[in-house]
Amino acid sequence: MFKRLIKNKIIIISIIMIGSLIFICVNLQAAGSIDKSKSSSNVTSKIDEDGVYYNSRDISYKKPFGAVAQGKKITINITTKVNNVKSVELVVEKQKITGNIEKVEYLDKKTYCMAKTKSNDTSKDNWKYNLTFKEIGVYTYYFILKNDDNSLIYGNNSSKLGSVTGLNGKGKVYGLKSDVIRYRQTVYASDFKVPDYASDMVYYQIFPDRFKNGDKSNDQKTNEVTYGNRNLEFHKNWIDTPYKPGDSDGSTIDDDIWNNDFFGGDLAGVKQKLPYLKNLGINTIYFNPIFTAPSNHKYDTADYMNVDPHLGSNSFFKGLVSDAKSMGIRIVLDTSFNHCSSDSIYLNRYKTYKGVSGAFEGEQINIKSPFYSWFDFNPSATNPDGMYSGWMGYSDLANINEVDSFKDFAFKNSDSVSKFWMKLGIGAWRMDVTPYVSDDFWREWRKEVKEKDYNFLTISEVWTDSSKYLLGDMFDTNMNYLFREALLNYATGGNAKDSLEMFEMIRESYPQESFKALMNLISSHDVERSLYRFGYTSSNNSTDVIKEAKDKYIMSTFFQMTYPGAPSIYYGEEVGLTGGSDPFNRGTYPWAEDGGNPDLTMLSKVKSLVKLRDDNEILRRGSIVNTFANDSIIVTIRTYKGKVAIIAVNNSNTEKQINIKLSDIGNMAKITLENIITKSNIKLDKENSNFNLTVPAYYGNVLLEK
Repeated sequence: MFKRLIKNKIIIISIIMIGSLIFICVNLQAAGSIDKSKSSSNVTSKIDEDGVYYNSRDISYKKPFGAVAQGKKITINITTKVNNVKSVELVVEKQKITGNIEKVEYLDKKTYCMAKTKSNDTSKDNWKYNLTFKEIGVYTYYFILKNDDNSLIYGNNSSKLGSVTGLNGKGKVYGLKSDVIRYRQTVYASDFKVPDYASDMVYYQIFPDRFKNGDKSNDQKTNEVTYGNRNLEFHKNWIDTPYKPGDSDGSTIDDDIWNNDFFGGDLAGVKQKLPYLKNLGINTIYFNPIFTAPSNHKYDTADYMNVDPHLGSNSFFKGLVSDAKSMGIRIVLDTSFNHCSSDSIYLNRYKTYKGVSGAFEGEQINIKSPFYSWFDFNPSATNPDGMYSGWMGYSDLANINEVDSFKDFAFKNSDSVSKFWMKLGIGAWRMDVTPYVSDDFWREWRKEVKEKDYNFLTISEVWTDSSKYLLGDMFDTNMNYLFREALLNYATGGNAKDSLEMFEMIRESYPQESFKALMNLISSHDVERSLYRFGYTSSNNSTDVIKEAKDKYIMSTFFQMTYPGAPSIYYGEEVGLTGGSDPFNRGTYPWAEDGGNPDLTMLSKVKSLVKLRDDNEILRRGSIVNTFANDSIIVTIRTYKGKVAIIAVNNSNTEKQINIKLSDIGNMAKITLENIITKSNIKLDKENSNFNLTVPAYYGNVLLEK
């Protein structure tokens, strides 16, 4: 018994000692070699905050740069003032985001002791740790620095981009009791591949009702009803301004109703304008929803399996896909698996569809409906609007449950929604309100879609950091609203250095596979048009104000067409179409034959920039090797197939200069560059190691290695 007690005590003591080694961190060797010449006994009493430094974008501090594949080693170094810190802990957690950032959790907290290693700077101590993540995910980290008298935290900065706080890069000091902003580290699947063609894409986004009326025989009639029992409005004048409910702006029917006014745009109009789109240089059409639906926006799907009859037919769409393909143009469709219309086959609230057993047939809950389990019902409600769950509280948009029968319908069956339209030849799906659908749903959806066609592109709609969707198990790429925010900040006069931090946060966050394919937009159907943001808010604006807004748009397009990713043009902006928030961002394309006044000079400039990208593979596929800025100019250095490109963009209303050094370009002895904008050559070597580049106002330069 005595021997057994002694043995048990030894085991207990051993466990305690092991635990102490895990949680007590005093100059322990975690990675690298310990610098024994610097004794912890010489540590000064107070930590010098100014002496602490870490930068997640500097490979001296974190290597490799940016997102990494699972299983790849990451080396992290942080420096402190010599003999000022006794120990440094690296705290790592896994980030879990629920929905559209409604809930953020930090799980599986682990604390690692960093080793003090030799530093080339005798005024600094260097602390090092090697991390390897076996599982994909978005991880976070920060540092705890300690000595005998005080401790502090070093974490991410508090800079902002859209809804993202903390842009990575250089961090800041926090107190121990403060809410630290964590650094983020993306770890993606080692076999993650995005279709190769994705980085060559140039999108043209079309809101179908507002692009071109090619077939007047399928126009809506003013005596028709929509949303089951409400009158719709039809604009006889193509260049009318869209009606806004309650504005007394000409609307005469149900003026309090949103999205019930139509202009007659259709697929026939798109087919008619395919030569225009081809001449513009785009190679991808991204359609807002085209399925049968009551509204003009058609995100309230009534029938997922059919084109809305006011837009065309399935057979016409199939022909359009074929015609577009013959011209080298892919088609992207958009839909929501999160919600559908109350006036749909699946609910049939208003008995619009005959011979269908809807789950809310005639405003009565129908438990015998094959769609009953798709929806959440509240039988005790006294108002029909409250008897089922509506997305964001809108009764016109019924929430859909992720039950097996809906998954079969949406993507699993051979004739499911996803596969049916793929069979008709579409090249990609853009999935609406991605965060409101569960991650597991998207994982299953991706598996089915990719098994049918691995080269099929999957695009998410996430307005904030979309890293968690781009790990190789859900989506290929994302509708890049963060890029839009960063670019608009820059184009409206933001300091170029600050704007560059925003662009670099995006580049650091996403896997390279996704980054090179991001849908880099300036405008969309959900936000104010860029020209509006640039000051062109009305036709009553002065000529100078409108000209400056257009100049800023061209500068933004220059940046867009020379930066990694797939640029997206929102219909009409290439000819000066402006508009504020919904519904004014959904105005009609100003075709001259329909009474509009397109800016053809602006169109010519946009075409030349699309051609610039199309003609130079390095602008479509080149990787970024360096970026830097002064107050007005952002310089991006890209490389592809052993060649270098230097892109400089100026957001000022006057021409500016920036110095370009041979050392900025990389490990080169000499290089000859051709400025393809000014048609001049520049030679750099050891004797002529730098030059001042003049960049035009609201424009840019592209220098290509000869």
